[in-house]
Amino acid sequence: MSETLKVGVIGVGGIAKTHMPGWAASEHAEVVAGSDLVEPVLQSWATAWGVQKLSTSAADIINDPDIDIIDVCTPNMYHADLAIAALNAGKHVICEKPLAPAPADIHRMIEARDRSGKLLMTAQHFRFRGVSQAMKRELETGMLGDIYHARSWMLRRGWIPVRPGFIYKKNSGGGPTIDIGVHILDLTLWFMGNPQPVAVSGVAKKTLGAVPGSFSTWGNALVPADMDVEDFAAAFVRFDNGATLILEVSWLLHHPTEGEDMQMWLYGTKAGCHWPKGEFYETNLATQQMSDRAIKLTKDTMEPHALECVEFARAVAEGGPSPVPAEQSLQVMSILDGIYRSQETGREVRLDA
Repeated sequence: MSETLKVGVIGVGGIAKTHMPGWAASEHAEVVAGSDLVEPVLQSWATAWGVQKLSTSAADIINDPDIDIIDVCTPNMYHADLAIAALNAGKHVICEKPLAPAPADIHRMIEARDRSGKLLMTAQHFRFRGVSQAMKRELETGMLGDIYHARSWMLRRGWIPVRPGFIYKKNSGGGPTIDIGVHILDLTLWFMGNPQPVAVSGVAKKTLGAVPGSFSTWGNALVPADMDVEDFAAAFVRFDNGATLILEVSWLLHHPTEGEDMQMWLYGTKAGCHWPKGEFYETNLATQQMSDRAIKLTKDTMEPHALECVEFARAVAEGGPSPVPAEQSLQVMSILDGIYRSQETGREVRLDA
């Protein structure tokens, strides 16, 4: 492996723009190549970042012997095949969330990772926010006791990404459930210590998106009538340790916020907490005193999308574990897939181990 890790980015027109500052800041890596199906987009990105090696074929980047890391930033339905091809070619892979839109695909990715001996990471940037890191450290002390229930939501009033990569199932695999729900769910499970989910009862519906005239404040665009993914989902999840979770996600909701309302509550036998406030709520049974406290938070040292790339490059360079293991992403996707299956059956569904 070269002293400086060489990175190739696949899909440069969207979320990849948030990754680039991280690669630029990394002491271990540099972007040397990029691929996108849209030539003008590829050329514009290359000019902005000074990248010389370009191709409209992802295979050219994946099979380049000089490249060490592949950064997959395409729409969801293309994640698995690209990541597997890269792993098979001996590359380390960081892949945008969701790792894949179906549990079976993540199983295939894990098998390819194990065969290759390379690192595979899901780009779950919520974990890299300063408040998330601080709260995780606090939670690892066990101060909540046994976490037996959680409530999580990520809700938007009218902020739907009206683009083909998001609103058509052939590209995305689903709507807000796996677009933004994956963020808050991953963070919640990580805070809970990643218990194994065993059952899900949920709904996933196209509701306000089906109302004529529905629009998005994201670009001031109308919601196309042929959008074929949900815009709202909710679920009740059971875990093997007896813990439970209520999850709600939506792109379109009559809810008091113009942007996003992202919140999580954890309840344990000793205390509870709230993200992103960084607040903890404790009860001293001996003195029958209740107390609330906020942990000391510092500003993010780097935008989280960028920091996740820095940390992945460090893990590769130093031989460390993946900062976001694929097995944890499998838990997340098993739940989200369970919501879709529960919507189809109208019943609670059991999840595979």
